[in-house]
Amino acid sequence: MKRLRLIMGLLLLAVGFGALVNDVIPAARADDTPFEVRITIRDHKFEPAMIEVPPNRALKLIVTNADSTAEEFESVGLKIERVIPPGKTAEFVVKPLRANRNYKFFGEFHPDTAQGQVVVKNDVVAK
Repeated sequence: MKRLRLIMGLLLLAVGFGALVNDVIPAARADDTPFEVRITIRDHKFEPAMIEVPPNRALKLIVTNADSTAEEFESVGLKIERVIPPGKTAEFVVKPLRANRNYKFFGEFHPDTAQGQVVVKNDVVAK
């Protein structure tokens, strides 16, 4: 009998804890998916060179190298560094970024022309 009470008590505790977790941790929302941005490297430049993204949402960068030579996509602030061969695409998922910040990126092999930035703004309409 004591064992049955213990099991019932634990079950009630688990149900109560589950309800508490549901109240504290919101269910997944549509805006939990990364904000997707496509960038093309063409003529050793980024198109677009400036992208605006919403704050507090993960960012998915899809970078395609349309040049005939490799380029290294690099950003210290976004913690990205990868060589993208000609004709290939690389994808990066970045943690949610804080509002009113700028994150520069550049092409390591052509830093004089391959430059860009991510601008995090509150008024960007989430896709």
